[in-house]
Parts: sequence; C-alpha cells; structure tokens
Amino acid sequence: MVVPTSKNLKNLFFVFFLVFSAGCATTEYSPMPTPIPESPATHPAVPKQGVYHKVLAGQTLWQIAETYGVNIQDIIDSNNIPNGTTLEVGQLLFIPGATRVRDVSAHTVDNNKSAFIWPIRGKIIAYFDDRLSANAVNHGLDIRAQAGAQVHAAREGTVVLADYMAGYGGTVMIDHGDGFISVYAHNAKILVKSGEHVYKGDAIAQVGSMAGHTFEHFEIRHGSQATNPLYYLP
Repeated sequence: MVVPTSKNLKNLFFVFFLVFSAGCATTEYSPMPTPIPESPATHPAVPKQGVYHKVLAGQTLWQIAETYGVNIQDIIDSNNIPNGTTLEVGQLLFIPGATRVRDVSAHTVDNNKSAFIWPIRGKIIAYFDDRLSANAVNHGLDIRAQAGAQVHAAREGTVVLADYMAGYGGTVMIDHGDGFISVYAHNAKILVKSGEHVYKGDAIAQVGSMAGHTFEHFEIRHGSQATNPLYYLP
C-alpha cells in the first residue's frame, strides 16, 4: 500500500482543481427565457367630434366654414370633396370639431357683400388643379363664353391691376380688402383702371380668346395662395 506523501496530496489536489475548473468552464446552462412583451392594448377608434350640416339653397362651402369657424380645407378633407364638385341642396356635410348645428344665412348676393358671384356664366372647360400641359396646372376656372361678352366683378373691391400680364393676357385683379383677390384673365378689352373702386356686378372687361378658344379665366386667391373658386361661388 502506497502512503501518499504531502507532495502527492498537493499534486492530486491540483489535478482535481484543474478538472473541476474545466468542467465548470464548459458547462452549458440553459438561457433564461426571454419574456414575451405584452402587446399594446388596442383601443377602438374614437370617432371625430362634429356635426352634420344640411346644405340649403344659396349656401357656399366658404360661408359654411366661416359660420362654424372651421378651416375650409378640413371640411373638404372630411367629406372627400373633389375639385370639380359644387354643393347640392340637401347635401349633408360633416363639420369636424363643431358641437352644434348652426344657422348659415344664405344671403342674397345683393345683401351679402362678402359673397362672391360668377363673373360670367358659361360651361366650365377647365377646372381648378387640372393639368393643362406637362408643366402647367390650372389655378382657377376656364369658363366658355362669347367673344366680347361682359365680365363682371365677382365682389366689391379695388382694382390693383388692369393691364397685360404674361401668360394671362389682358388681366384685371381686384383686391377685396380681407385677404382675397379675384383675377380675370384673357380679356379682349379692359374696362377699368388700376386704383378704381368697383362694386359687385360692375362690368370690368370683355371676354377674349387664347389658342383659338374663347373663354374667361377666373381665379380666387387667398393671400398668395390660389384656391378653388367653386368653394366660394353660389
């Protein structure tokens, strides 16, 4: 029988330590399970607050927006109103943000100075935002009319331009004093002068032609931004 010496005991202890350490180093542990994140709570869509307004004869989109104190574009977006669409009597419009139905006065054009009228009557041959060519978009309405027919001021204001303008021909621009400017273009003859005060319905020009077509080009601008005239016309 071999009696282990103190030296042998030290060697055995060292070997045991190496084996134990190696075993610990190579031991594989099952990773901690990754917690599954909770899915966010789904809430039902909250309907927009608002009311439905029934359109009456003579009311315009602009008058309705002004009465309810909402942005005209918000009404357009909420009701998916296309560019070439005019309001119809009895049509229901959703007014976002409104808390009650209001009375929109459909004033006659003679009594309501802020309302616009048509500068001339005729078939619309090009609508707002229509693409006229690869590089040109219509910023108003093109209204077919007879050559020489009178063009009328759509609203009271001061003439700020009565002259030829590149791309527009004979042009009249009227500043209505509240941020709105109306534009009348492609006229054969201009009947007013810059600085002159005109009233709604006054004759300001005579219809001309462009590229073989006889029509009146009409715009309504709010500040520097061209807007769809159909939203303001009865």
